[in-house]
Amino acid sequence: MSDIPKVILESGIEVDSLYTSESIGKPDLSKPGEYPFTRGIHSLMYRKRPFTIRQYAGFGTPSETHQRFLYLIKNGQTGLNVAFDLPTQTGLDSDDPRAAGEVGRVGMSVDTLADFEEVFKDIDLDKITVSLTINGSAIVLVAMYLAMAQKYGFNINNLRGTAQNDILKEFIGRGTWIFPVDASVKMVVDIIEYCANEVPKYSPVSVCGYHIRESGANPVQEMAYAFCIAKAYTDETLKRGLTIDDFASRLSFNFDIYGNFFEQIAKFRGGRRLWAKIVKEQYGATSDNSSWLRMIAGGGGGGLTKEQPENNIIRSAYYALISALSGTQTMALCSYDEAFTIPTEKAAEISLRTMQILIHEMGICDTVDPLGGSYYIETLSNQMEDAISQQMKQIDQKGGIVKTISSGVVQEAISRQAYARESAIQKGIIPKVGVNCYRKEEEEKTIEFHPYDEENASQQINNLNKVKSERNSVEVDKCLDKIKTDADKNLNLMPSIIEAVKAYATVGEITQALKDVYGEYNEPIYF
Repeated sequence: MSDIPKVILESGIEVDSLYTSESIGKPDLSKPGEYPFTRGIHSLMYRKRPFTIRQYAGFGTPSETHQRFLYLIKNGQTGLNVAFDLPTQTGLDSDDPRAAGEVGRVGMSVDTLADFEEVFKDIDLDKITVSLTINGSAIVLVAMYLAMAQKYGFNINNLRGTAQNDILKEFIGRGTWIFPVDASVKMVVDIIEYCANEVPKYSPVSVCGYHIRESGANPVQEMAYAFCIAKAYTDETLKRGLTIDDFASRLSFNFDIYGNFFEQIAKFRGGRRLWAKIVKEQYGATSDNSSWLRMIAGGGGGGLTKEQPENNIIRSAYYALISALSGTQTMALCSYDEAFTIPTEKAAEISLRTMQILIHEMGICDTVDPLGGSYYIETLSNQMEDAISQQMKQIDQKGGIVKTISSGVVQEAISRQAYARESAIQKGIIPKVGVNCYRKEEEEKTIEFHPYDEENASQQINNLNKVKSERNSVEVDKCLDKIKTDADKNLNLMPSIIEAVKAYATVGEITQALKDVYGEYNEPIYF
């Protein structure tokens, strides 16, 4: 058998040609809904209720995004996931010179509470859960969302939804940071603490292994770094006097899916078990809910290709199947045209229908954890758990995740991994259909590009100017001064920011007030 080529997963785990009961070692005999939740966090999983479908959407003005939301809800979407433009993500108003050309381009533009009032009008927030994909300026946008919900008569004690609010992964991956690391973490914890006390059913953070993976991390790094980040937020929240059971059940995770089918499923089964052990054994949680790995998991853009883009429809269908077999609570799929552009309505509908077909036609909801007991899956789940745990220990030995992010150590490791993977694709070592194999010499591009409308950007600026002219400027200035005072005193900033957004202070004004106290982040440079 020595002539059989080796198969080594991206995680570094070597795959045997055959697995038996002896491969597993000590089996995990727990049932779904039982600690450590290897087979799922609920006993009946999708047999009781299918996973939530929550497509990522948002572009242009709040009015345009409102129309897209209504379209998605009409077509069966059961949750909303809001995309924001880059100025909003980085704390700039639409009329800021640095926002030129980016207003509404890759997401919805938000300047004031009036924009949230527009995008969520006539949407029943008691029935539709909303995820806010926002990080650097999350404390402002979460405040706006809560203020809007209250204005429309919703009881925030019953409000469900999620704020991404994971700033540490921004320093690793996407890069929409604003403030220094310590101040940024402080504001994440402000939101966690406020929600634990005032909005108990809301998930105040979604720790994003997704973006870490998209930046080039392998599956083990994705899970390990995400768990290290979740532990950092947990440690800081506990310092506020809360117990682990006060907030851990509302922590959530956002993970990526692309690559080897079985490796992806095993990383979630092994990761779910490891996280349960961390919360119960390291933090002393007494409630099972605290130990749940609650996650949104869907297709990753890193798996999509510009070449032969229709192949992405097929890839996404497999990603959806992986997600369901992995026991996700919420699913979102990248649309096939996302390697080029903001998804068109048609592309978004195909992704939506892919998930609906999975639920209603494929039998995926008939039984819980149908791959449970597979010699290969169980062995690989054990191996993934061990590998993730070892990666976490390496981070702890180097001073912890906050220190290694602040110094750039984590970023360097992921950059090296990204380079190695891309080199392997270019050399054909990692096959990519339509990219380095089964290519067409002359390919027709059939993608419909989403247009960027400069007039809409101008309209957004006009709307901002109108709000500024009609609001009470004296009250706004008073609120901004209160934010600075609270920041100086190291108080929880949520109450003062909520009052500021109610007075129609802008995202940019509130961000600048915080910059006046905290300063800005300067990225370390590695060569």
